[in-house]
Amino acid sequence: MDKGIKIVTIGGGSSYTPELIEGFIKRHQHLPVKEIWLVDIEAGKEKLEIVGAMAQRMVKTSGIDCTVHLTLDRRKALENADFVTTQLRVGLLDARILDERIPLSHGMIGQETNGAGGIFKALRTIPVILEIVEEMKELCPNAWLINFTNPAGMVTEAVLRYGKWSKVVGLCNIPVNAIFEEADLLQEKPENLFFQFAGINHLHWHTVKDSTGNDRTAELIEQMYGTSEAKSIVANIANNNLLIDQVRNLGMIPCPYHRYYYLTDAMLEEELAAFRENGTRAEKVKKIESELFTLYKDPELDYKPQQLAERGGARYSDAACEIIHGIYNDTGQLMAVSTKNNGTIADLPDDCAVEVTSLITRQGPVPLNFGHFSAKQRGLLQVMKAMEELTIEAAVTGNYGTLLQAFTMNPLIPSGHLAKLVMDELLVAHNTYLPAFH
Repeated sequence: MDKGIKIVTIGGGSSYTPELIEGFIKRHQHLPVKEIWLVDIEAGKEKLEIVGAMAQRMVKTSGIDCTVHLTLDRRKALENADFVTTQLRVGLLDARILDERIPLSHGMIGQETNGAGGIFKALRTIPVILEIVEEMKELCPNAWLINFTNPAGMVTEAVLRYGKWSKVVGLCNIPVNAIFEEADLLQEKPENLFFQFAGINHLHWHTVKDSTGNDRTAELIEQMYGTSEAKSIVANIANNNLLIDQVRNLGMIPCPYHRYYYLTDAMLEEELAAFRENGTRAEKVKKIESELFTLYKDPELDYKPQQLAERGGARYSDAACEIIHGIYNDTGQLMAVSTKNNGTIADLPDDCAVEVTSLITRQGPVPLNFGHFSAKQRGLLQVMKAMEELTIEAAVTGNYGTLLQAFTMNPLIPSGHLAKLVMDELLVAHNTYLPAFH
């Protein structure tokens, strides 16, 4: 690393790439990135060229000593890399449309990372990520894999369990956004608050303390859920308020995705209404992304446009840069990441991936011990973790029965014949990207 850092971003043609480049530029004094390789596939070549040219303009305008390379040759890019980031979408947005449209057409939740759609996103993604890991073992065996491809928790666990690769960190923007939004509600600076996150990706809870040790969680619960207007929500989740009596009893702040499990009836009703009127969220995102790439084509544009925030996933890429900064400089920065449990959450297997507050060090994330959850969190958490384990196994083995078990176990999928019907329809729809099931 003495000659400068080499970063490889797989899925480099993503609309998120400008935020990633911005993150490296603003940290360059402490994070001497010398090479950035943006990698994509033939189907993403046009987007790679558009966003890649913009990335090159951004770097040139910044004046930093760094070269941005564009390539479709993943092996060439990976050679001697120091950090590999993954922000890929197998099947592109058209696959996400199917993940959402097919379940919704049968009257069940249709969402990118939850329910049936989330399971199939994992099935398509995990084999590709494991291929990348095998190439890393050969071409850059000392590199760290920073994954923010969803479903981030399942991808991270697949890398740990089946890829046998320990130098992996999974990342989600939900905890990052929570820190900024809740600090704002408390009229505090984020660095003056301590957030303890614990759970799994898209199913965590957290508490908040201030610099004097006072627990501010109950205060935040009242501000966020004690009024008729819900607060702190992400772009792709309907703005339904949680039941205040339930959240008070939890004594912890649930992540926004808990709405799918705590308010399934309201969320389904809202999703179905939106689906009938405007189509899926994925179709809306596809339109936003098209508008973004029109902006990116402007030869004068050399900075991240404000419109990127509408895409969802804000602060994802910047958080990835912060993790790389933390590992490279051994900062000890506290961040909520997906990493190996190793007893951190006593209610889950030691070898699974959990999303917890961790110190980011040269050795990777060092999770802060959490201990046991109470029954009110533990029950749902253990069911969802078992569902994840089955989904990951199905992605690796292509076993139909194992996949059916995952579908039957998922709380957002009505079990029985309907589950099998939707699963079969998705298997046919995504046949091209599921070779293990052929």
